[in-house]
Amino acid sequence: MKNIIKNLIVFLFLTAVIISCSSVESEYSEIRYATGSVKYLSFEGGFYGIITDDNKNLDPLNLPKEFQVEGKRIQFKYIEKNDMASIHMWGTIIEIIEIHELK
Repeated sequence: MKNIIKNLIVFLFLTAVIISCSSVESEYSEIRYATGSVKYLSFEGGFYGIITDDNKNLDPLNLPKEFQVEGKRIQFKYIEKNDMASIHMWGTIIEIIEIHELK
């Protein structure tokens, strides 16, 4: 009986490790690249969004202050946050990983 319990605990531990590793890999496989323009939207208290060059609306969680300028052209790397909701209800919520100004 002790061997069965011991084997079950080892099995559950290894399963948890494998699942956590696979979720990390899937997060990194979701990294996307885009260029676009910053847009100030005055509804819902006002916020900055991004309109990509292929006309997607993105609602960034972490747009740095220095990029919060209407019309600023940017190139950026991001992850979609499909498990989140926003009061803005405008575009896809994203987390910016890397961002650069385009001139």
